[in-house]
Amino acid sequence: MTLDRIDRLILALLQEDGRMTNVDLAERVGLTAPPCLRRVRALEQAGVIRGYHAECDPSQLGFPITVFAMVSLRSQAEQDLAAFENHVAAIPEVRECHMLNGEIDFILKIVAADLESFQRILTTKLTSAPNVASVKSSLTIRSSKSQVGVPIA
Repeated sequence: MTLDRIDRLILALLQEDGRMTNVDLAERVGLTAPPCLRRVRALEQAGVIRGYHAECDPSQLGFPITVFAMVSLRSQAEQDLAAFENHVAAIPEVRECHMLNGEIDFILKIVAADLESFQRILTTKLTSAPNVASVKSSLTIRSSKSQVGVPIA
């Protein structure tokens, strides 16, 4: 799908405020409501817009601990990589999983209620998982930037 200036503006505005009404969005991009809605629907159908969500404060929901875990596997065969990805997909506290190039195979973003809960996840669900060679973790002290989406020019 080729994106024009208006499509990019629609995407930028929806990244800032996914609850914006179609009427407000249309006004901000200089269209009437029906063609604006058609563009949004086309962006959704093409998979450019993958979904809408509320950004929640983890601390207020009982998850004040954020840890990044760097996981190395014994085997990097495709079936072993896929098995690990399926394994962590079933762990609700693992919020992100990214396969990396280099010394570490995966980096995981994990939230936990407290350090004891994280340790339980680490020992019962990660280090004991099939094919896991090692897990190195770093506790987040402070976050200075957390921005969803991508920069849209």
